[in-house]
Amino acid sequence: MKKTICLLCSFISLQVSAQKIIQRDPAIEQMVSQVSADSLKAHILKLVSFGTRHTLSTTTDPKKGIGSARNWVLSRFQEFAKESEGRMTAKIDSWILKPDGKRVDKEQDMGNVMGILKGTDPNDDRIFLVSGHIDSRVTNVMNRESDAPGANDDGSGTATVIELARVMSKAKFPATIIFLVVSGEEQGLLGANYLADKAANEKWNIEAILNNDIVGSNNSNETRIIENTKVRIFSEGLPAFEIESKASGIRNMGQENDGKARQLARYTKEVGERYVDNLEVVMVYRNDRFLRGGDHTPFVNKGFAAVRVTEMNENFEHQHQDLRTENGIKYGDYPEYMDFEYLRKNTAMNLSTLANLAKAPSTPQNVTIDVKMLTNSTTLFWQAPKSGKAKGYYVLIRETYQPFWQKKIFTSKNGIVIPYSKDHYFFAVQAVSEDGNESLPILPKVGM
Repeated sequence: MKKTICLLCSFISLQVSAQKIIQRDPAIEQMVSQVSADSLKAHILKLVSFGTRHTLSTTTDPKKGIGSARNWVLSRFQEFAKESEGRMTAKIDSWILKPDGKRVDKEQDMGNVMGILKGTDPNDDRIFLVSGHIDSRVTNVMNRESDAPGANDDGSGTATVIELARVMSKAKFPATIIFLVVSGEEQGLLGANYLADKAANEKWNIEAILNNDIVGSNNSNETRIIENTKVRIFSEGLPAFEIESKASGIRNMGQENDGKARQLARYTKEVGERYVDNLEVVMVYRNDRFLRGGDHTPFVNKGFAAVRVTEMNENFEHQHQDLRTENGIKYGDYPEYMDFEYLRKNTAMNLSTLANLAKAPSTPQNVTIDVKMLTNSTTLFWQAPKSGKAKGYYVLIRETYQPFWQKKIFTSKNGIVIPYSKDHYFFAVQAVSEDGNESLPILPKVGM
């Protein structure tokens, strides 16, 4: 009997130690509750009504083609801006695209639709960006005439961005959020390349980019898996930007799994799962799907932290397909093959991540690890963030072989000594606001 009681006590002790307290910012929780599956469905049905949104389709027809679709998105952003007390503005950032002899065979008017929700802190120049692409296609990537509903690819990403603008435009954030709907993804990431070049040349302080592409369907072809409780987030481990110059330092510190994008992916998983019930954010250790690409990549290549969000199981019967029925299978990217409750959860995951980032102070400055002496403890130092008021800081700890941060130690000081060996653990530091919103983690550099 004593043995049974001891075993039971041990079991209870293990269960208690495994409990996790989830603390949610009430303001973010309220915004998450406003994301609507019905609203997302309405956005997509309207996008599908334009027939085709092919990059090279008409830009002058008021009811059909990519031009009218872009104008409609702009009108939605302008409508939301009325609720922002002047903080949000909207525009189409236009340019003329020249033929390239590949997927562009004529001169074309191009445009990215942008809703810019200006931050309230004049000293905070951080930008957080969320994107989806408006263009659609059928089997032949050059076919600009046939109907291409593009409900999921990428009406789902575009609807996500529109819904985020609808909900978040009413709120105030210290940092700036850009709601971006790009053109030209299917013809070669054209709109994303255009904006990434501009952002790099003009030195925009973009801290994070969430690119949503194909996020609204819950099932796959061939394997016939049905799953609406998981979503993938793709991130590169090593920085593609200036990899040659950084490789030696990365190797010395053992940080092959800690590039900017990978840190953003971890952050998105932690915060997204904090606010959205019955959703697991599954990290995939690739920049994108196998041998494929997306609109986050041009930003990654310019040195920005950018990740791709995509549904767990893609269905290729409803992606890049001519509209037809063969052998009893209806091909085409129609709304009827989407799961709008799943899309709601994925949109809410984006919202919670963006809001938590934009409400947080900027990252701690000059984070260093003391290596003057050989020790089995670790000493870290840092300075206050450039913008925003930090209530304190989280020191993040994980074993070298672990994919996620395992411990978060809070301190109100600008340094800490902890009994964890530099040989066995990685460390990072986050700034924390009064409301508990965390900045992105910063890994320490070697102190002098």
